[in-house]
Amino acid sequence: MFKQNGLSLEQAPPIIVVFRLFFMASIFGIISGFEILYYQNSIFNSNSIGALTLTHTLTLGVMLSFMLGALFQMLPVVAGVVLDFPIKRSLSIQIPFLIGVVSLLFAFNLNHKYLYITSSIFLGFSLFIAIFMMLYRLLKIPNHTPSSRGIIIALISLFVTILLAIYLTKTLSGYGDGLLYQEIKNIHIHFGLFGWIGLLIFSIAFQVIEMFYVTPAYPKAIGKYFAYFIFFLLIATVFYPILNNLLYILFISFAILTLYRLSQKKRRLSDATILFWRMGLISSILSMVLLITYSLQPIIEILNIAYISFISFGLSIVFAMLYKIIPFLTWFHLNAQGYFKAPMMHEVIHPKTAKKHFWIHLSTVISLIISIFIPILIFISGILVIVSFGWIAYQIIHAHILYKKIEDSGEKFEFS
Repeated sequence: MFKQNGLSLEQAPPIIVVFRLFFMASIFGIISGFEILYYQNSIFNSNSIGALTLTHTLTLGVMLSFMLGALFQMLPVVAGVVLDFPIKRSLSIQIPFLIGVVSLLFAFNLNHKYLYITSSIFLGFSLFIAIFMMLYRLLKIPNHTPSSRGIIIALISLFVTILLAIYLTKTLSGYGDGLLYQEIKNIHIHFGLFGWIGLLIFSIAFQVIEMFYVTPAYPKAIGKYFAYFIFFLLIATVFYPILNNLLYILFISFAILTLYRLSQKKRRLSDATILFWRMGLISSILSMVLLITYSLQPIIEILNIAYISFISFGLSIVFAMLYKIIPFLTWFHLNAQGYFKAPMMHEVIHPKTAKKHFWIHLSTVISLIISIFIPILIFISGILVIVSFGWIAYQIIHAHILYKKIEDSGEKFEFS
């Protein structure tokens, strides 16, 4: 989150902008746990209502909310981008986004055409605003870093994903002929998982792995061309699906390289965030290997484990980032305003607290995989998901209460 030349209070968005998006994501995460308890093992049938509802709760409600919050915080850092009127702009995105996600989840379950239309309008409006607002400022940067370059491609991939989603909801609402429904659905999934979630995570890795863990830098050629090559492959796979395996191999290669970089870290002390990063990267490798295996031997259990592993990849990295961002923002904003009692980062979230969450998260992923073969364990999985996201929701609430308590005390340094 730090830039080489530092981050000023004027650059950073107000803390409430980021915390509000993070908290909304954690609430959707808790909802996803209740969905697992309700739909049970039908979530492993990709064509079921349960699978559709849970998938979009996780990808939209959870992952996209977390990632938008992280981008609001990190754009001033990785790209020097400053968003004016951040509170108003974030609300103009978050409120219609929330309406759109809720409408879509109800649309899947009630199959009402007006709910599909409502979700398309609100999600399209909010996300297109977010994408264009960020892209406009990113494209004006004279000198791009690997992170800013990758974020641009990730945002373009999100734009494609949303456009394709509008076609799908139009078909489901009965206003489209749906002749290309399955083909568009596959492309929508690919751009969403690999072009948006995967590429955004790897783009952030260029910045934070070296910065947080003091590792050697990534090779310059990878930083310069990796995002472009991924995007090119995503387009090429539309016409030549056989190239999917090359895409998977690239993800495996980058994950292995990042694991190797983490093994070279100069800071000997390890914390829970490294555990989350390693789990996420190993999950990415497992997911890609299973997708390659599925292309050779199409067994549905292999595909289900691949998708669970990909979710583990995304959420593990998100949790790793949250346990850096939340304590840092709490300390940074109070310290920058001159408060005497600005808490140190470990006082906001203790490292042992984060490590306990890691074991909860690991148990959640393992129980989900086992429940494919032992159905009764799906109830344990649902409870663990609720506990996992409830855990992170509590950390956000705790940090915000601590922030407000110190802010209300009014004890500041006197600046001349």
